[in-house]
Amino acid sequence: MSSKFTYILSMAIFGTIGLFVRLIPLPSSMIALVRAAMGALFLLGMILFQKRKPDWAGIRRNWKPLLLSSVAMATEWILLFESYRYTTVAVATLCYYMSAVFVIISAPFILREKITAHKALCAAAAVVGMVLVSGVLEGQAGAFSPVGVALGLTAAVFYAVIVLCNKRVHNVSSYDTTFIQLFTVTFLLLPYVLLTEDLAQFGTLEPTGLIMLLSVGAVHTGIAYAMYFSSLQKIKAQTAALFSYLDPVIALLLSIFVLKEGMTVLGLTGAVIVLGAMLLSEREPKK
Repeated sequence: MSSKFTYILSMAIFGTIGLFVRLIPLPSSMIALVRAAMGALFLLGMILFQKRKPDWAGIRRNWKPLLLSSVAMATEWILLFESYRYTTVAVATLCYYMSAVFVIISAPFILREKITAHKALCAAAAVVGMVLVSGVLEGQAGAFSPVGVALGLTAAVFYAVIVLCNKRVHNVSSYDTTFIQLFTVTFLLLPYVLLTEDLAQFGTLEPTGLIMLLSVGAVHTGIAYAMYFSSLQKIKAQTAALFSYLDPVIALLLSIFVLKEGMTVLGLTGAVIVLGAMLLSEREPKK
């Protein structure tokens, strides 16, 4: 299996997570806990399969950004899963994808990276597209939910925090970084779930819900992350950036054709603008 195909497949898997979460009748925090725990165990198995141990020394050196990114990851997952419950998968995913805009805006202040006019225009276009996607201009009570959009955009902010924190992590492999993040998320969410939720809800899951939950943990997290990291090291950065747009595109198509969640022409126009702006932001024009 080629690295390019493996990367495409991982993006396709990520794009279906909204559909699976919608079919799991459990609180978002419980879904996030299972996802983190199963993902951490799977990645630990991959590290041991490579006949090595996690780089504990490197993890200790980078404990601050790793801890902050883990807190952001736990929060981001809960917010995103809640967003799926209040609005369509398409709207929630596109809101979540606005994280790239937040990274562009914050990079000059946090990473001291200069923002170019090209990236600024792309960010502004993405914001305009997001307004169209939300349906607020059309007053849609169905697809547009202020709560759902707010949750999705807040999840995007926390995902941007993860991206910025990961840029502060040095000399630690992607496998080790993600393993320790998932392990920490599990550690953070477990007491929260124990205090706020009834674990007996796991026992009420029907076979379909149980299969979906196990898939979110094993397939959408463990296997997909392993495929993502193993292939990312072997393909060009521009190729990776291009194929990463399969995630929201697949989520959009599943929302419309599988879940039958309608989207107006104006909303579809906004989706094209958001995806196009983010795609163009990765391709700086030649001087």
